[in-house]
Amino acid sequence: MNIMDFNVKKLAADAGTFLSRAVQFTEEKLGQAEKTELDAHLENLLSKAECTKIWTEKIMKQTEVLLQPNPNARIEEFVYEKLDRKAPSRINNPELLGQYMIDAGTEFGPGTAYGNALIKCGETQKRIGTADRELIQTSALNFLTPLRNFIEGDYKTIAKERKLLQNKRLDLDAAKTRLKKAKAAETRASIWAEEVTKSEQELRITQSEFDRQAEITRLLLEGISSTHAHHLRCLNDFVEAQMTYYAQCYQYMLDLQKQLGSFPSNYCNNNQTSVAPVPSASSNVIGSSALTSTSGLVIASPTNLIDLKECSGSRKARVLYDYDAANSSELSLLADEVITVFSVVGMDSDWLMGERGNQKGRVPITYLELLN
Repeated sequence: MNIMDFNVKKLAADAGTFLSRAVQFTEEKLGQAEKTELDAHLENLLSKAECTKIWTEKIMKQTEVLLQPNPNARIEEFVYEKLDRKAPSRINNPELLGQYMIDAGTEFGPGTAYGNALIKCGETQKRIGTADRELIQTSALNFLTPLRNFIEGDYKTIAKERKLLQNKRLDLDAAKTRLKKAKAAETRASIWAEEVTKSEQELRITQSEFDRQAEITRLLLEGISSTHAHHLRCLNDFVEAQMTYYAQCYQYMLDLQKQLGSFPSNYCNNNQTSVAPVPSASSNVIGSSALTSTSGLVIASPTNLIDLKECSGSRKARVLYDYDAANSSELSLLADEVITVFSVVGMDSDWLMGERGNQKGRVPITYLELLN
């Protein structure tokens, strides 16, 4: 029975407090009651926290779109996250494209130029898919998770304390209003003296609670600067992850371009031998550093090649790109290997005779770099 009485009294007190706050809030909006203003420093901190929350949400959501453009996949990942379960692994777009290319190349025949090229492209696309998966995992761990922790953790605490501060301010202003009314009535009737004393005591209590809550809120808000510093470190991690990803993709595509450059430019059938394959112009631009004379290397410039074809001796040459022989009269090459080359009377000007151990065959001059 006593517990029930206590609960009823508490419920009545809470209802009275809520009503008092509602009345104070309404009168403030109507301009019929005074409002205690927060100090400028606290207002600035509140504004900074709100601004941080808004932009953090926007950056977080757009980063998620960047890393996972498929909205259905994002919703699925969100549901699994809320259920505290691991989302099933799914093949990404580069990996799927790579698998299609490999399957097509296998069906066309790995021995054909087009089939072989498709397989090489497919393998590269799958490597890009793996790099893409690593970027998503690293970015989610080092960038998105800290941002989400701020929104769902720190800022929720700030919002809770801010709401509590607002309630304490309403209680304070309501107490001020009651005291003001009691003092006005006291001048007309001495019976109000006790009410004035009660109102003054209530004002002191509400003022103390308001000041305490303002200090708690201020301390939390001042932590926003530390949040910015932490998010800056996370941003650096995100940029580093992107840099690693794009560097990997660039290297994969550069290697693929060199491999594709090894195919004959006018491939028709295995009997075509009169035209030497030429690496693409973009390969020469991207790999220009590899074509610079360094450490005793001599680039296979037209003058050097003419000198070589006119002389009767042999020279050492480094292979610039992989090359698959089109027929038995040619010699397959691997990038960076060193072979012996010499000219043969009557041979097409775009070709030299290459020798590696007991293997011998024609090699395209555009794939060679003469050594001193």
